[in-house]
Parts: sequence; C-alpha cells; structure tokens
Amino acid sequence: MKKLIITGAANGIGRATVEQAIKDGYFVIAADKDRQGLERLQGLHGGEVLETHVADFSDSAVIKGFIPALYERHTTIYGLVNNAGIYHGKSVYAYSDEQIDEILNVNLKALVYLSKDFAEREMKHEAPRAIVNISSVAGEVGSCDALYGATKAAVIGLTKANAWNFAPFVRVNAVSPALIHETAIYDTIPEYRRVEYARQEILKDPILPSGVAEVILLLIGEGFRHMTGKVIPVDNGAYPR
Repeated sequence: MKKLIITGAANGIGRATVEQAIKDGYFVIAADKDRQGLERLQGLHGGEVLETHVADFSDSAVIKGFIPALYERHTTIYGLVNNAGIYHGKSVYAYSDEQIDEILNVNLKALVYLSKDFAEREMKHEAPRAIVNISSVAGEVGSCDALYGATKAAVIGLTKANAWNFAPFVRVNAVSPALIHETAIYDTIPEYRRVEYARQEILKDPILPSGVAEVILLLIGEGFRHMTGKVIPVDNGAYPR
C-alpha cells in the first residue's frame, strides 16, 4: 500500500483528498492543526489506512521538523500533497505583522521545507515519487487579498523550479482551483469576487472539494507519470490563460 502525506487534511479540499486517496488504495498520513477534524476522520477510517498528526504549519519548528519526524516511523513514502493554506480575503493594509508572517509560513515556507525534506529522502530510492502543490487562480490572475495572491503565485514558481530540482525521480505539479464551494474559504471571499468568479465560468456545475481531489489523485498517480512542472486549472474554464 503506497503512503501519501496530505496537509490541511481535516476539511475542504484536504478532507476530500483524504477520502479519495483511501478510496484509491493509499495509506494516508493526514496533518492539520484542527484536532477535532482529524479525530472525525480517524473515526471514519481505521488505523490500517489512516494516520493523523496535529500540526500547525505557521510554526517554523513544525515546518522544519515534520518530515524528519515522519521518517522515524516510515521507511519510504510515495507522495506529498501540500494543501494546507490560509486565506483572509482582506486588504494588504489590514494585515498585522503577525498575520503576514503566518500566511507566508503556511502558504509558502511550509511547502519549501516539506517538499525538499521529502524529496531528499525519497530520491535516494531512485523510484517514481510525486508531489502536488495546491495553488489558486489567484496566483495567476491576482487577488483582492494581496498576500494570498502573492503566496499562491510563489507556489507556482516553486512547483516549476522543484520539478527541475527533484528530477528525474520526484514529479512536482500544481493544481490551481478557482471558486470552490463548500469550503471554509468560500464564505470568506468577498461577495463581489464570488460573483466575478461565477461570471467567468463557462461550465456551470459548481466545483466541489471532491472535484479538486479527483484531479489531485490523477496527478499523483502513474497515469500522469510523464507530467512534471505543470499547473492544472480546476476552474470551470474561467480566466482562459
């Protein structure tokens, strides 16, 4: 059974990805700061397919220690889904210094450390491995939340660079969702931005976390073994680019 790390696993896209991964036959190592959310997941799935870790990726010590600690328990891990993220939906002027540090840590710095620490350990096996980063349409076309948009743009740059850094054994791709319904972020997005996202969509079936999860698992899987350094939109055709 292949092992797959998923961060931000307790809710939204992360939880849907956990569910899809287990359905697809993976053993999932799920991390989130939401202890109750993880406990709910663990209650639905036994220890044979799911291992949970309470982890706050705004904490630099957690960021740097998370992967090394996992490899004290696991000899090898097949894949990493960097999903944990923060969105405030507010002006850059409204951010405190602490919130700036927090969003940079969770949305970008965590991906830097988790990705390099994972790849460093797995490349020695000289076998196929995969990383999927969760970016956003905001990283491609901009956001009313400048810090969110900036970090998600950086995720795209990191994805492309790490596809080179970790070749030829670890593939690195990104998923770029647009307006995703039934998530904590959805209600935080200003109404005028939700209207604009919806107006741009040329497919009208609302995008749910499960729809994004399906794409993530496709990218992780062997069927996409020839793809790396790519950004795959999940956006109902909005913002052609």
